[in-house]
Amino acid sequence: MTSPQALGPVVRRWISWAGLFGCLAAGVCVSSSSLSGLLRQRDSTGAQARAEASQQAAGLITEGQRPNPASFTAAELRELQRRFGVHGPQPRLAQLFTKGVDQLTPLRHHTVGRLEDLRPVVLRESRRTGINPMLLAAILFDEMQHAKPGEDLPLAAHSGLFSTHGPAQLGLSEMVKQGLLAPDASQAEIEQARNQLLDPDRNVTLLAGKLARLLKLLHRDASSTVDVSNNPSHAKTVATLAYLHNGKLDYPTRILRYMQDQELHGLLFSQHKKAISPLI
Repeated sequence: MTSPQALGPVVRRWISWAGLFGCLAAGVCVSSSSLSGLLRQRDSTGAQARAEASQQAAGLITEGQRPNPASFTAAELRELQRRFGVHGPQPRLAQLFTKGVDQLTPLRHHTVGRLEDLRPVVLRESRRTGINPMLLAAILFDEMQHAKPGEDLPLAAHSGLFSTHGPAQLGLSEMVKQGLLAPDASQAEIEQARNQLLDPDRNVTLLAGKLARLLKLLHRDASSTVDVSNNPSHAKTVATLAYLHNGKLDYPTRILRYMQDQELHGLLFSQHKKAISPLI
């Protein structure tokens, strides 16, 4: 049993008062050893709570103790930087601007309408490559939602003012990586390649090709992009693909959120029937 002298004058005084009031209230005296045990239990519980809070703040765990797929360790980031290059998180002001744009309902409706026009080619490329169509749709939605005004105009594109083009915001470098454009291409070949990037259907095909190329480099199969909500490993693969496509650390979170968007789900998977004229 721990002696009261070993607990220090302040704790001894506290024990004395606690014991006195305990005896007065219930006729039971509190022993110093019992009190020390309670104090140790309290400290242990507090340390555990602080550790859990620290983990949650760092994005290491989420509800249900499931790892956050959009959270990358320092080692993972170093490896991705070594192999693919990395830009890091979007500046805070740019993040606020992005969130503000996402709240504009008319813009969202316009983007959904553009995505609906691309629905046939999205489903076609999904069947061709095996890539989850919701991943393709989520990337296209985000890129079109935050596109810069005028960047898809041929005059602006061929001026060299913009480095990426089309619904998926792809550049000439991606066509080089897919073997569709020579590194030392002539000016005429570069202009033809830009025209391909500006063609919406062709742009979606190139996006699917880019994701398939990255999956091969990651040694992952296209099937690892499906069942994202139930399979943490697949969710991590999708988050990595999204990060490598855009190069910003806050991008995977948006893509995973769009993949769960009910309106986008309905756009891709609901039955589309032509309205029959009431005169027929």
